[in-house]
Amino acid sequence: MEDFIKTNYHTHSTFCDGKNTPEEMVLAAIEKGFSVLGFSSHSMQPFSSDWHMSWKDHGSYVKETDRLKKEYSGKIEIYRGFEADYIEGVCCPTFERYRDFSPDYLIGAVHYVPCPHGYYGVDGKFDETREKIETLYGGDRKKAVQEYFAAERDMLKKGDFTILAHADLIRIQNSKKAPDRFFDEGESWYRDELRETARVIASAGVCVEINTGAIARGYLDTPYPSQDFLSFLKDYNVPLTLSSDAHRTEHLDHAFDMGVQWAKKAGFTELQCFVSGKIRSMKI
Repeated sequence: MEDFIKTNYHTHSTFCDGKNTPEEMVLAAIEKGFSVLGFSSHSMQPFSSDWHMSWKDHGSYVKETDRLKKEYSGKIEIYRGFEADYIEGVCCPTFERYRDFSPDYLIGAVHYVPCPHGYYGVDGKFDETREKIETLYGGDRKKAVQEYFAAERDMLKKGDFTILAHADLIRIQNSKKAPDRFFDEGESWYRDELRETARVIASAGVCVEINTGAIARGYLDTPYPSQDFLSFLKDYNVPLTLSSDAHRTEHLDHAFDMGVQWAKKAGFTELQCFVSGKIRSMKI
């Protein structure tokens, strides 16, 4: 088992909704003592949105990340990934779909939950998400949360990817910035969703990230996944990695110490890292 090193595989830049260029992120990562930096621009290949990378920019993204790999070789390992969205019938994170862009890894994510009459954004603006659920689900928030986890489980069964992004992203609707508490995370039905999702994650063989992004942006005080979710992941021996979901340089290692302690609190003794082209375990 390797000693702990500083790595991050969930990094955004100006290719999508990040605030800094890829090179600025690399220089900041070197200054902060990272050994590995992986880029993961938002992608809905072959589609795009105003915050996903445009389909026409995928080639430029490949060229720039290849340039950075060569330019900073010996100082930091650079990897190219995509945070690939899953929307049933629209897009799915698979290596086959992204083969033209030679990804080193893929991060699977659910940001949108479709239903027969529309969709809602899981991490959308608080008032907008609540209005959508009033319209689409008659205000049934429990149903909306259950559909989110059902979509995540569908992605795990149909997709082919490396890392599961912010596995309980719906918790952002319980943010301290939100107008009200969206749902009770202690209720039995919610824990049932976590337990079943953990089981499907284990069957899919993917790694789950401890994601500190919502802490950096002031929405939550703890990382994704919650301690309850982590306890189920531990029961199923699901491996973890640590990522910041950084959209700006100053957030690259935000709350990393908390992330490590969060894993330890749930009983984990190691995290996974992708180094020198191989997945390895490092002790914490």
